[in-house]
Amino acid sequence: MPPGQGFSWEEALRAGSDHLLGLQHEEGWWKGELQTNVTMDAEDLMLRQFLGIRTSAETAAAARWIRSQQRADGTWASFHGGPGELSATVEAYIALKLAGDEVDDEHMVAARRWIRRCGGIERTRVFTRIWLAMFGQWSWDELPAMPPEIVMLPSWVPLNLADWGCWARQTIVPLTIVSTLRPRRELGVDTAELRTGTHPVGRVRENAGTSRWESVFNGLDRALHVYQRHPIRPLREQAMRRAAEWIVARQEADGSWGGIQPPWVYSLLALNLLGYQLDHPVMRAGIRGLEGFLVRQESEQGSLRRLEACQSPVWDTVLSIQALHDAGVPDSDPAIRDAVEFVRSEEITVRGDWAVRRPELPGGGGWAFEFENDGYPDIDDTAEVLLAFTRTGYVEQDRIAAAADRGRRWLRGMQSRGGGWGAFDADNTRWLVNKLPFCDFGAVIDPPSADVTAHVVEALAQLGDANDRVVRDGIRWLLEQQENDGSWYGRWGANHIYGTGAVVPALVEAGISVRHCALTRAARWLEQRQNPDGGWGEDLRSYTDPAWIGVGDSTASQTAWALLALLALGRHDTDPVRRGIAFLADTQQADGSWAEPQFTGTGFPGDFYINYHLYRQIFPVTALGRYRQAVHAE
Repeated sequence: MPPGQGFSWEEALRAGSDHLLGLQHEEGWWKGELQTNVTMDAEDLMLRQFLGIRTSAETAAAARWIRSQQRADGTWASFHGGPGELSATVEAYIALKLAGDEVDDEHMVAARRWIRRCGGIERTRVFTRIWLAMFGQWSWDELPAMPPEIVMLPSWVPLNLADWGCWARQTIVPLTIVSTLRPRRELGVDTAELRTGTHPVGRVRENAGTSRWESVFNGLDRALHVYQRHPIRPLREQAMRRAAEWIVARQEADGSWGGIQPPWVYSLLALNLLGYQLDHPVMRAGIRGLEGFLVRQESEQGSLRRLEACQSPVWDTVLSIQALHDAGVPDSDPAIRDAVEFVRSEEITVRGDWAVRRPELPGGGGWAFEFENDGYPDIDDTAEVLLAFTRTGYVEQDRIAAAADRGRRWLRGMQSRGGGWGAFDADNTRWLVNKLPFCDFGAVIDPPSADVTAHVVEALAQLGDANDRVVRDGIRWLLEQQENDGSWYGRWGANHIYGTGAVVPALVEAGISVRHCALTRAARWLEQRQNPDGGWGEDLRSYTDPAWIGVGDSTASQTAWALLALLALGRHDTDPVRRGIAFLADTQQADGSWAEPQFTGTGFPGDFYINYHLYRQIFPVTALGRYRQAVHAE
C-alpha cells in the first residue's frame, strides 16, 4: 500500500516494528548510516593524495557521490535543504579537480562563481585553509599558531587538554604537529582561481569592536608565531614526542581515533609527518580501518562511495530495543535478547580521559557510541543503555544488574557542577577555549546540555533514584534551562523539538506533576508548533536564526519526538496527538519504513549535522508504541 493511502496507526505500528526487526544484524545490533556532508569525502581524497595512496577508481567513485550532492546554484550544503556552505563547496570543488573535472565544466563554473562571490578561499574556515597549506595552496604564516607544547600543560592551567571537548582535543593534538612541521606536498591541481584577494578570516583585526579577549588572543597568536620560528628546542622536541605518544596511545582497535573522522584523519597525517611509514602497524591499521566506514552503492552513473564521519551501533541498538519494547515485542524475543547481550558486551571497563576531572571515580560502567571507542565512553549512550536494560526487565539478571550498577555509579559521578551533564566529560565548561583564533570549526567544549541531562535523569529515576539529591539537582538544572517560550534547546538533535521531546518525559518519570507550569508551557509550545499536515519539523537553521525555532518541514523523527513529550503528559486523547499519529500512519511507506532526507541530528551546532538513517524508523515506532499503551490503558 503506498504512503498516504490509509494505514491505520495499528497497521503502521506493526509494519514499522517488523521493518525495524528486519534491519537487525545477525550479531544482535542495529546500525544505520550516519550521513553527513561531502567534506568527509573531499578530505578523504586529500588525505590519500597527501599519503600517496589515492587511486583513480576510489577517486572516481567519490567524485560521483560529490557531484550527486551539488545543488542547482552550484553549491554544496552542510545539510539537506540548507543554504550553500562555503568551506564545503571549496573542498568539493578541489576534490572534483583531483578527479579530473575541467574548470570550464558547467558545474565547476557555477561552483566557482558562487565561491568567489562569497569571498573565495580567504573566507573559508581554518580547517579548510590548513588542508590548502599542506599542499602549498595557502601560507602557513596566515594560519593561527598551534604549538604542541599544549600537551604538556597541567590540568590546572587554563587551555590545557582537559579544557577541550574530547573530539576537539583529539583533533587539536595532531594538528599541533602538522602546523609545527608545516608540510608542503603536491596536490596535483591549482586553486588560484578560487582566490579573491580579500582579507582572510581566522585572526580578528583589532578595532573598536574587538572584545578584550579577542585582543588578548590575537596578541597571544602573534607571540606564538614568533615562538614557532624560534622555539626552545629541547622543550619543542619533548612536546613533539609527548604529542606523538598521546596520539598513538589513543588509537582504537579498529584503527580509528575516537571512532570519528577528524581526529582519525589528522592523526594519520601527523604520524606520517613524524616518520611513521605506511607499513607501520599504527598507520596500516588506521588506513585499513577507514574501509569499514565507507558506504558503497551502485547508481546509473556508476559506483558511488562516501565516508561516514562516525558509526552508531550502540546508540542505534539501545534505542531500537526500547522502540520494540514499546511496540509490544516480547522482551523474551530473540531479537531483544540478542541485542541486550550485544550491548552488555560493549561495556567499557577501562579509565579514559574523563578521569582527569573525576580521578576518584572508578573505571567501568560506561558505554560508547561506536563499536570501538574505549577512551571515550559517553554519558548519553550510557543513560540510554540503562533505560534499555530497565524497561525490558533484563536489569534483573545478574550480569546485567552488575553492569547497570557500574553504569549508574559512573553516571552519578559524571554530573557537572550545577546539576547538569555533558556528553563525555564533567565540568568541561572553560569558555575561553572558544576564543582561540583557530576555533572556528564548531563546538570545542562539552558543557551540560538539556537533552543529555534529561536522559540521565530519566535513567536514574527508572533505577529508583528519583528522590536522590543527584537527580533532584538534575531536575532543578533542567527547569532552570527552560527557554522563555517553554521549549528546551537540543544540543545533539534538531533542535528545540528534540530537547523538549527529551526533557518532558524525563521530568514526568522523575515525579514532576504533568500539571507543573513548566510542563504545561512545554506542551503549549509544541502544540503551537504543529504543522498543518499534523507533523512537526524544525530546520537546522534554528541553531543560528531564532526565526527557525520549531519551524520546518514535517519529519517522521521530529514528529515522534513531539508526540513522546505530549504522550508523557497524558495527552493521547487530544487533537494534536491524534493528528500527529495520523501523520505517521499516512506517511509510512509500503515496506513499513519512513522517508526522511532531512538531517535531524547535530554534531556541532551551526556547523556540522547528521542524518541518522535509523531515526526515521526508531522514533516513529516508539511514539506509536507508546500511543498504543496509552489507548489500551483506558
